[in-house]
Amino acid sequence: MAEHKIRTIGVLTSGGDAPGMNAAIRAVVRTALAKGRKVKGIKQGYLGLLNEKIIDMQSWDVSDIIQRGGTILGTARCEEFRTAKGQKKGADICKKHGIDGLVVIGGDGSYRGAQKLAGLGINTIGVPGTIDLDIACTEYTIGFDTAINTAMEAIDKVRDTSTSHERCSIIEVMGRSAGYIALWCGMANGAEDILLPEKYDYDEQALVNNIIYNRKRGKKHHIIVNAEGIGHSTSMAKRIEAATGVETRATILGHMQRGGNPTCRDRFMASIMGAYAVDLLCENKSKRVVAWRDGELVDFDIDEALSMQKNINEYEYEVAHLLSI
Repeated sequence: MAEHKIRTIGVLTSGGDAPGMNAAIRAVVRTALAKGRKVKGIKQGYLGLLNEKIIDMQSWDVSDIIQRGGTILGTARCEEFRTAKGQKKGADICKKHGIDGLVVIGGDGSYRGAQKLAGLGINTIGVPGTIDLDIACTEYTIGFDTAINTAMEAIDKVRDTSTSHERCSIIEVMGRSAGYIALWCGMANGAEDILLPEKYDYDEQALVNNIIYNRKRGKKHHIIVNAEGIGHSTSMAKRIEAATGVETRATILGHMQRGGNPTCRDRFMASIMGAYAVDLLCENKSKRVVAWRDGELVDFDIDEALSMQKNINEYEYEVAHLLSI
């Protein structure tokens, strides 16, 4: 008996938005249409799926979006979809609208939703869209490059004023419980201290000692890049100022890191990942996630992908520490 041919492909973006998601949507739509499939866009992620916010999409619907940040389909959190009842409802709605293949663009939480839909008979492919770079199966996630460049430019500006006022500046970057944005920006911005959830031992006295030591050596600023997973930058700044006598300010970059025009790399990677997701569906594959490993596109079973663990590269961390001295 011949395998069922995918006729209609749905696409949604879920979880936190990431620069490059629009490029991925564009690639999914145009690749699917080129392969003779219909495409339906699902607005507001899994929440929109449950509320049947589903639209037909044509090639012109994704014109002039590749350079835009955010996601034209929108995204939202959805507690109902975490339940078995909500997941079954989502699968039934896909079937009602003729969606027999679905591309989910998002992070690990989005993958868990895709995993459940695949178990309910919907051919599903995940595409890694998150600025956090925290999906273990892939060496790259859509949005990371734009986010680190946005943060790097902001930290450069803070450093200028920090030097002028001879301050210590604690700059908090995003990343949830992962320290990749902090590590990359700490290295690129020449930070004196980099605080990562995976490495930080919460020894503030070591930070105090380092600030005092550098001040005695004549340094006119001290930059601490602090990861979101550690947080509490404002209270940390007050304690450090009290302990060192050095004026200390906290700057929380926040959601500006998620916005803005995606970089060339994010547009390129999102485009090939979105196209590859459609290729997998057209090959009747399901419950897979797209990944970038060793310079090429590959795919993994969702169960395998979610079971993988990712750690900070020890050599990169050691170099960042060495160069800060």
